[in-house]
Amino acid sequence: MDADKACGRNGDSGYVELAVEIFAMLADATRVRLILALRDGEMSVNDLAEAVGKPQSAVSQHLAKMRLARMVSTRQEGTRVFYRLENEHARQLVTDAIFQAEHSLGGTPRHHHSTAETEKP
Repeated sequence: MDADKACGRNGDSGYVELAVEIFAMLADATRVRLILALRDGEMSVNDLAEAVGKPQSAVSQHLAKMRLARMVSTRQEGTRVFYRLENEHARQLVTDAIFQAEHSLGGTPRHHHSTAETEKP
C-alpha cells in the first residue's frame, strides 16, 4: 500500500493533474498519429507531415507542444530536424487505447483474424 502512494497511484496524488495534462495532449488525432509514426524510430518533420497527411507547419506546431510535454525529443542534422519518442510511455498509452477501441466496437478485431481470412478477396 505504501508503494502505491509513493508511485503516485493514490487518487489524492499531485500526479493526477499531470496525468490529465498527458491525456489532454493525447486527445488530438494528429498527435496520436505522430506517436504511431514515431514508434519505429526517428523521422524528419517533412516525413512526419507526409505520414500523417498534414501540412508541415501544422505538424511542427504539434511537435513543439509534444516536445514541451517531453513526449518527443529532437536531433538536428544540418538544416533537418529529426524527432523521436522521448520514452515509451506515450507510445504504450496510444497502443493500449487503440487496442481498447478495437475490442469495444464489437465483432472481431482485425488482429484476431487469421492470415488466411484477411487475404480473402
